[in-house]
Amino acid sequence: MTTYKDSGVDIHAADHIIRTLSPKIESTFIEGVKGRIGGFASLFDLGPGDNIFGTYLTTTTDGVGTKLKIAFLTGIHNTVGIDLVAMNVNDILVSGSTPILFMDYFSTSKLDPAVFEAVLDGICVGCKEAGCALVGGETAEMPGFYQDGEYDLAGFCVGLNDDYDLIDGSKVKVGNVVIGLESSGLHSNGYSLVRKVFLDGGTDLLGRYYPELGKTLGQELLIPTRIYVKPVLDVRRAVPQHGLTAMAHITGGGFTGNIPRVIPDNLSVSIQTGSWTVPPIFNLIQHLANLDDSAMFETFNMGVGFVIISEMWAADVITEKLLTHGVNSWIIGEVVRGEEQRLIIA
Repeated sequence: MTTYKDSGVDIHAADHIIRTLSPKIESTFIEGVKGRIGGFASLFDLGPGDNIFGTYLTTTTDGVGTKLKIAFLTGIHNTVGIDLVAMNVNDILVSGSTPILFMDYFSTSKLDPAVFEAVLDGICVGCKEAGCALVGGETAEMPGFYQDGEYDLAGFCVGLNDDYDLIDGSKVKVGNVVIGLESSGLHSNGYSLVRKVFLDGGTDLLGRYYPELGKTLGQELLIPTRIYVKPVLDVRRAVPQHGLTAMAHITGGGFTGNIPRVIPDNLSVSIQTGSWTVPPIFNLIQHLANLDDSAMFETFNMGVGFVIISEMWAADVITEKLLTHGVNSWIIGEVVRGEEQRLIIA
């Protein structure tokens, strides 16, 4: 069995380090900082005033991870910019906020104008889809720091709460339903494991056509992360505030690491496998890596890129509204009592 840790990524070690350093980090907090370390986005209370969108500033930062390696190997650079935007704006969205500003950081050994333009094109596409403005960035040449032809990306997003009422999960209760929103595939997570599974013996498989995927492996691995901003904000407008109780971006750490982050400590979420369609790429990875279900749900989104937790009466409105945006969704579980096991995969 090949695990995420075998590929060089230990998400538990990273989480432990952050928990250990939390007091030091929180010692820097000033008046206005809300929440605690570990949220999808940072919150800052702007205080009273005539703010157009609301009173809370939300910020986040993220990258694309080793999915960039696939871009280097294929020479296709116009999709990872979309991933960069998506990973940030989807995190902003979890609190119910509207992303408004985006900035990027592009660093490389020697700037290749054609590659940089392709990446920037993707960032612009992502920003337009998310409805936020690309207002700045940093382009850094660092000779000798990267391999020839390689670069790194980071993104930074600012959002504002649009109705004076953040979604923080505090209203989640037993009986709430869990609605899974369809992903576009792997999104930007688990690629260290994916590369170990498919590419340890070379890169030839990237051009191989897989009938179960309906495309080459390289094409599948470069499908950009879905941006959920407009569909989910439309859901918020359609559903009364108390009907939608929490949201989660299923990103690094999969189901296991992300859903428990948005529910109270005395509750758990029971997920019913078979209640949604798992894309073939996940079945292929599971077979080749010989992973059990728990390892898959801890690493990948399994075809669900975003989760909305709501009152049962609001579920039909939510799924129907999402469908008008071309986003398939399913009721995949419910909130139950429980403290020891925060996520139950049944």
